[in-house]
Amino acid sequence: MDLEQEEAIYEFLENSNEPFTLDDITVYVQASGQKPNKKLASEIGAYLDARKIAFKQDDQRWVSRKTCFEPAVFVITPSRLELLNGILIPGHRCIPFANPLTLPHRYKFFWKGKPVPVTTTEAPPEDLYPYYCVYGEEFAPQYIARDNPQNEESFNADPYEDPPEVSIHTLDMRVIYRESSFVPGERFIARVLNWKECYFELEKAPKDKWPRAEMDKWIETAESGFEDSFAILGPGASMEEQIAFAYWFGGKRMREIPAYSLEEFLFEKTNRIDIVSYGLETRFWFAGKDIPDNKHLQNYSVPPDRTFIEDILYKKNIPISEFVILSYIRDAFFRNEKDIDYVIDRLVPPVIHLDEAEWDILADYISENMEDFSKSYSLFTDQGIGPIRQRVAELHTAVIDLSTRLQKGEIESVWLPRHTFIVLSQIQGHAAVLLEDLAFDESPSPSDITAMDNSLDSMIDTYTDIKELINTAMDNFRRSNLTLIHGGKSSTDFKEQIWRMIQISITGLEVWRRAIVSHECTMEELHQLIKTGMNWKGELRFRFYCETPEGGKEYLHDKIKLGDIDFRGKKELVYEYGSKWNVKIIIMSSYQPAKNETTRFITGDGAAPPEHVDGPRHFRRLLSSLELGRNSEKQSAQRELGSDFVPDIFDLDKMNQELRALFPDI
Repeated sequence: MDLEQEEAIYEFLENSNEPFTLDDITVYVQASGQKPNKKLASEIGAYLDARKIAFKQDDQRWVSRKTCFEPAVFVITPSRLELLNGILIPGHRCIPFANPLTLPHRYKFFWKGKPVPVTTTEAPPEDLYPYYCVYGEEFAPQYIARDNPQNEESFNADPYEDPPEVSIHTLDMRVIYRESSFVPGERFIARVLNWKECYFELEKAPKDKWPRAEMDKWIETAESGFEDSFAILGPGASMEEQIAFAYWFGGKRMREIPAYSLEEFLFEKTNRIDIVSYGLETRFWFAGKDIPDNKHLQNYSVPPDRTFIEDILYKKNIPISEFVILSYIRDAFFRNEKDIDYVIDRLVPPVIHLDEAEWDILADYISENMEDFSKSYSLFTDQGIGPIRQRVAELHTAVIDLSTRLQKGEIESVWLPRHTFIVLSQIQGHAAVLLEDLAFDESPSPSDITAMDNSLDSMIDTYTDIKELINTAMDNFRRSNLTLIHGGKSSTDFKEQIWRMIQISITGLEVWRRAIVSHECTMEELHQLIKTGMNWKGELRFRFYCETPEGGKEYLHDKIKLGDIDFRGKKELVYEYGSKWNVKIIIMSSYQPAKNETTRFITGDGAAPPEHVDGPRHFRRLLSSLELGRNSEKQSAQRELGSDFVPDIFDLDKMNQELRALFPDI
């Protein structure tokens, strides 16, 4: 499909009031002046399915977001800070009941039929981030920056430091709070008047008059909606997308009252849904579980109706649009390189094999476009964005090359840094979007160029960090494999002498350790090792289990040895410590030990939470308070974590000293 057809699809969805078929939307797209296309209906279906911009009701019908969420109702609970200052910050409060193409500061609210006036509020960015964090904490600064040009300039001035203060548009609620005698804990009911334009009617909810059973039923429905979304769609392209589909799978009850606000549900009422790491970003996910990594690059912006050229590259693990190819061609002109081979080698690194037919097709496409570019390209007008495009293209090529080498290599995936391919996918996706933006004659504004440059610097830093971690993992993997031929043990005592490298990580946190243990290590001894590695005192109950192929749990008694466990599925264990902590143990490569081998930690990262802290989510909040909170919040967090707690500290020598005291003979 072309851009005009995509615009027609969005126009149809923004005005759709009833369930529709692919024939309905196809007729609309063709009636908007597009050329007849026999495959258009199937292309539109693939586009809707890939972009997740509509909900599939059954095999024949679809439902637009407008139809689903207009005139639904939801709940907003003002914070004490908002009540104190007589304001309301729209922020993430209206997800998913607002058109995601509209920024929060452009929403319009009404009270008793009259528009709620808008004011501005000045505050340090960290005070405002909590009102945008449901988009993802990593995206909160972007939403605040895009509230107004002054904010954007302030954030672009130093991409590594937040500005001391920003200004955002907020609702002036002073009269409403006063006239309605609003008190902390009370809620607003918000009704969607116009989904496309983001118009909402506010009314005060009756305090404490909603039956507890109905509220509990809403929580159960919401949890099921989110879990169905995870199971069917995976982590998705964004948290906003996850929430939209959770409300769809949860059914009409999720869009009715009595209900909790989305913030109350996610941060206070559910124990089944949590925010977890997803590469450089975050997602909602099943509490106590990590999002699994992929083995290839994923780019959610890749056209679902790929052209022939795009499909050739996609099958080579280069998920890009033709606009990216055009950007590589512009880069060749900026470099004053007219040889097609140079363009292809940067677009498709030599590590990726192209057969003769594929090379010819790609060469013909590039040659034809280079000929077109030669008629209009101006090096003089390209001076502003040419250097940025060149750096982005080099980064994009490096990511494709590294990803392909990892896929072709023999390193076991468990040795790689956590979410390696997810991180590489996110860097590649962002770089591809930048290349698309730089594929045309029209030059971005100076502020956009500054933002692109800052974004590129951040991506390059991240790529450098992940590459360094990968190189370290490769070195460790090679050294471990070399020990397979070390030691000279006889075959008669092979099992007794086989040891394992294991990785232990706290679910929901970036805290992990790697250790060397004997096959003779019992679950009781493994408990002692984990306790030492996490600096826990052992005050809580523990138990180990491994998952069965059927999805069940097989619990292990304390005396069973690591070498005697019958792993019928993945070689992984789970260590339940109390009711709040789950630790995943991955059984890595076997090897014969050196002489006088000892149980020991060999690497790790992150300070483990004190065992009395109320789970991963609360620990992350405490860390956030230590870093960004006011003095009182920092002091409170430090008291709860303990005066000797230091974030990110990992003292390998101290852990191994304690381990030798516990296990002098192994």
